[in-house]
Amino acid sequence: MGNCLSGNGETRGGNDAFVPTNTSNNTVEQEEHVEKEEHDVQALRRRRLGKNNRARPIESIIRVGSRVFRPDPFPSHSNKAQDGVPNGHLEQHKASTYDHVHQMVNTGIETYHRKHSSGVEDAQFDPEHVKHLSGKVGLVNMGNTCFMNSSLQCLSNTIPLTDYFLGYDYKSEINHENFLGTGGVLSTAYCELIKHLWLGSEQQYKPRQFKMKLEQFAPQFKGYDQQDAQECIASLLDGIHEDLNRVKRRPYIEEKDCDGTNDTADSIEAWSNYLLRNRSIIVDMFQGQLRNTMTCRNKSKISPDGTCGCGHRNVKFDPFMYLSLPISSRCNTLDDCLELYCEEELLEGDEMWYCPKCEAHVEATKKIDLWMLPPILIIHLKRFKFNSTGERLKIDKDIKYSLKDWDLSVMKKSSSGLYPLYELYAVSNHCGNVGFGHYTAQAKNRFDGEWYDFNDASCQKIDPRKVNLGHGSTAYCLFYNRVERRTHSNNNFTTNTIIRRQSTNRPELWPHLQRSKIVEWTSVRSDDLNFIFGGEAAENDQLEKE
Repeated sequence: MGNCLSGNGETRGGNDAFVPTNTSNNTVEQEEHVEKEEHDVQALRRRRLGKNNRARPIESIIRVGSRVFRPDPFPSHSNKAQDGVPNGHLEQHKASTYDHVHQMVNTGIETYHRKHSSGVEDAQFDPEHVKHLSGKVGLVNMGNTCFMNSSLQCLSNTIPLTDYFLGYDYKSEINHENFLGTGGVLSTAYCELIKHLWLGSEQQYKPRQFKMKLEQFAPQFKGYDQQDAQECIASLLDGIHEDLNRVKRRPYIEEKDCDGTNDTADSIEAWSNYLLRNRSIIVDMFQGQLRNTMTCRNKSKISPDGTCGCGHRNVKFDPFMYLSLPISSRCNTLDDCLELYCEEELLEGDEMWYCPKCEAHVEATKKIDLWMLPPILIIHLKRFKFNSTGERLKIDKDIKYSLKDWDLSVMKKSSSGLYPLYELYAVSNHCGNVGFGHYTAQAKNRFDGEWYDFNDASCQKIDPRKVNLGHGSTAYCLFYNRVERRTHSNNNFTTNTIIRRQSTNRPELWPHLQRSKIVEWTSVRSDDLNFIFGGEAAENDQLEKE
């Protein structure tokens, strides 16, 4: 493999890099070699663009569904074919993860570019050039849309989500009955945008059609006023979830009050109840669980331990899609912000809590804990606040955050589930002040592992050390992958994030449980299993297209 061009035009030597035989002509020959490769790349791009520099329609690569074929562990003696599959050889199963989609997309991107590289012979086609084009496309600012561009670049580099829209049959999961969604309009527009960023040949793309569909779902983004990137991310993910919710009819679930004496079982029941109403790629990928504990601090009563209050506690387990962390003067690291978020808070005055035991509004303490963490963890730093006069201000506090091996085992209070080790892959930045600010993004590319800066239509390769990635006053939204699998290849370690498909009838895939935990769960909540796995759940499983 010869030298290939990186995203910023620098040459990167391969195993068969060009080596001049005449050392006196090193500089001239190397320059000629680079110039020839640059010319080849530009010619390839021009062929893809076609006549009059008009881009061809972006087709889809081959899409797969939720079913995979695996060897039959109990092969039959019959050699009869059933549904086109020889009996005793392979059996069709519902996939428990999206690994088959990821593998197909990795291969499919190269295949797609090879197919659409008209005029380029197979012998001249270099898959490394494809990898240097994919995902490195700028987004044109259409008038104060940098907030949207930054958000989209971070989500585009969320590889499991991008793979879902590039290689999964997502249209089979569109919920046309959900009035909270768009009937698939927003998700389809997002899919088309992702195809331009990863399968297109342009160096920049104008997301005009996508913005129109986003405005239809979230009217607050109409026009060209500056908006908030975190709100854009939250609205888009919420819209995609409603579009692709696999639950066709949502049952009514009565909220249960817990007292904190059986958190493990209560949290599992809360998650199973949540899945009765919400199952989508967004739930699979981004959603975790918090433990919210309210404790009565009624000053007129003294509990047995001598503290104020009647002793009543109310515990709820709530899903979350991102964590919005506060910043104070004592916060220097991301861990400091997370500790502040989980600090116990006293509710008094106008914020008093209604205690069902006291039957009155009383002072109370509120405590939030991380219980279950998702495969993709989005952190929002609350850099904007209102002062006493109602003026919106920005907190320009330098915050240090981990690029890799961010260990959250101390902060995660549940002892079950996977080990919470995370690696940064994208950042949405905000520079300037409230009135005159600008959003950019930085993201790690899936193919070359390098970091790139996305400043609207511009995409440039960066050195994380030179741009001080890992600390600063501009980081606004941080995107982390959970590290579950490391692959060793050519002395390099790559990390993979496994996305487990959440379903009411596959509790072994829930974040709380492994297969060995199912018996324990059955013994703890046997009376509830009939409700959880029967009734509404069974009906929804029939309606769900998985």
